Amino acid sequence: MSGTEPKKYVEWMSAALFEARRARDTGDVPVAAILLDAAGNRLGTGLNERELSHDPTAHAEIIAIRQAAQALGTWHLENTTLVVTLEPCTMCAGAILQARIPRVVFGAWDEKAGAVGSVNDLLRDRRLPHRVEVVAGVLAAESAALLRGFFDEKR
Repeated sequence: MSGTEPKKYVEWMSAALFEARRARDTGDVPVAAILLDAAGNRLGTGLNERELSHDPTAHAEIIAIRQAAQALGTWHLENTTLVVTLEPCTMCAGAILQARIPRVVFGAWDEKAGAVGSVNDLLRDRRLPHRVEVVAGVLAAESAALLRGFFDEKR
């Protein structure tokens, strides 16, 4: 998107970027995900925790989805929106499909591992029984700058 995003998407992504900065404290890549109900209330918040937990599946999206499923008492996360600062990978896209999340809003594109339009596009694959509305590039420059800064510090 390019400056015409609905105000709620920008607000949600700003909140996710605030959370993502916290992941840096553990040495994890600064990515955050927030899962919201239809009214915009938080059901789950996840940060990348692969380094912190020594768990290769501890991506921000997975953590947010698990929290929301626990909070709601169901794995059917219909009528929700997942906001994430980086385009989801194949694993996370699979979890989004399995949870029946109808909308994903993301910030930066991931040209190396993105599965929502960059490398693959699993969420909109017509061969699958569940497709997801994708709102891409919300605060993309800010999301990408956070990631660039993290990797520049690592070098």
